[in-house]
Amino acid sequence: MTKVELAGTAVALAMDAFAVAIASGISLRRVTGRQTLRMAWHFGMFQALMPFAGWSAGHAIVSRVENIDHWIAFGLLVFVGLRMVRSAWRPEDHLEGRPDPTRGATLLLLSLATSVDALAVGLSLSLLGVDILWPAVVIGAVCFAFTACGLHLGRLVGAHSRIGRWAELAGGIILLAIGLKILQDHGVFSSLRVFES
Repeated sequence: MTKVELAGTAVALAMDAFAVAIASGISLRRVTGRQTLRMAWHFGMFQALMPFAGWSAGHAIVSRVENIDHWIAFGLLVFVGLRMVRSAWRPEDHLEGRPDPTRGATLLLLSLATSVDALAVGLSLSLLGVDILWPAVVIGAVCFAFTACGLHLGRLVGAHSRIGRWAELAGGIILLAIGLKILQDHGVFSSLRVFES
């Protein structure tokens, strides 16, 4: 794997994390350094560990998981996205009660949902005989950077009180759209069309 191929793979894998981080920043509206580090660290760590897991597990385990990994990611993103949509309609005085996507179970769910595709990348590298350590580090580091940037980009949008509620609603819809895109990328909708005809 060349440096260009590795960089392209890392950026492609980081795109879902970037979009989710934007949606999370919109939801938070105010983002601290601790929140940024926490989300970027978890997203980057999961994104680095998943290829390593795929590379280590080999074809037998990954082939079982890849049949449902897109459904797992879809379910997790829909769960968090619907929570954001519901939260967008809360009165402004309930802002403090909103769930913080940079901590707890929500953070773990998002970390897992944005990194499941990296499992197959690890398997591919294993089949190609490529050592996994350096690619995993690069993939994790790129995801870390994209997550931090996305979180603050979302914060800038969500900070404007006039559009904050609509931006958070859009953030929830973005998560739902990412979930649907994951299903589309795995051919779920094309297989449904086969059943219709």
